[in-house]
Amino acid sequence: MRKSWLAAMAFICLSSPALAADPTGDWLVADKTAAIRIAPCGDALCGHIVWTKGPAGTDKNNPDPAKRNRSVIGLPILLSMKPVAANRWEGEIYHAQEGKIYSGNISLASDNVLRIEGCVLGFLCGGQDWSRTKCDEAPAAPAGGRTAPTTPASPTSCRAVAP
Repeated sequence: MRKSWLAAMAFICLSSPALAADPTGDWLVADKTAAIRIAPCGDALCGHIVWTKGPAGTDKNNPDPAKRNRSVIGLPILLSMKPVAANRWEGEIYHAQEGKIYSGNISLASDNVLRIEGCVLGFLCGGQDWSRTKCDEAPAAPAGGRTAPTTPASPTSCRAVAP
């Protein structure tokens, strides 16, 4: 009887689908100066800046002069990250400090650590680990007939989620 019970448990464990890696959510960049929200966009994942430590700057190094005055809040950073293997997405990464786009990939190192890697010329690569974060949402718009702002408010603060 014991052998059949163990065999049944082994069968259940082996036949159950593994939990899929899920990088969606908010991530605090390595130097803790910004939070990126990763969400589905079509058949890929995209990431936008949702919070910055201190005043939000502008996209001043963008190669397109028309975009240099836009706020970094809402700025797309992870572009069209498509799944290529279990726990791996490849696409492009916009590096706002340089105003350049690099080929790159993301993968979960653990539930609360996201590995970001970017490459120049396909072989000069570097990366960093981002930590899952919990962002406090900005207060709701006041009642009393006032219209909501035309742009969404960014979170008021973000903090790392315990490992």
